[in-house]
Amino acid sequence: MPDLLVPTDIAHVIQIAIAPVFMLAGIGALLNVMTNRLGRVVDRWRKMEKELEAQEGAPSKDRIAHLAVLDRRMAHINRAIALSTLSALLICIVIILLFTGQLLRFPVASMVSILFIASMSVLVGSLLSFLLEIRIASRMLRVARTVLRPGAPPRHGNRKS
Repeated sequence: MPDLLVPTDIAHVIQIAIAPVFMLAGIGALLNVMTNRLGRVVDRWRKMEKELEAQEGAPSKDRIAHLAVLDRRMAHINRAIALSTLSALLICIVIILLFTGQLLRFPVASMVSILFIASMSVLVGSLLSFLLEIRIASRMLRVARTVLRPGAPPRHGNRKS
């Protein structure tokens, strides 16, 4: 007859699962920020599309370049969202394994470790993609400032690209 679970066993698993649950909450907050940024980029894209449709003649090179930058930003933020979601899913599997292993008395330590490392690695990729999107957006702002004030030196020590 299998050993019965005692409340202290469940309490121990809940204590162990707290860290992954907090990580899920953090990823959720990060996903909220990312989706808000994506929404703003999409809104900007749609606005520029309407402006191009209303414009007579061929679109200017500046507008086309601006759309290309917005497209790159959307690609990076979409990748960041996908990787963050994958990281959250891996954390959910970790939590499921923790409880299933306790319930079935099955050793899951190595599997949990591997999945947690995979989740953190995917999250790092997500954050790097998010960083690239932010850099592109801030570079776009710096370029806009120099266009508005010709001859003004670039701020924050940025390099000429």
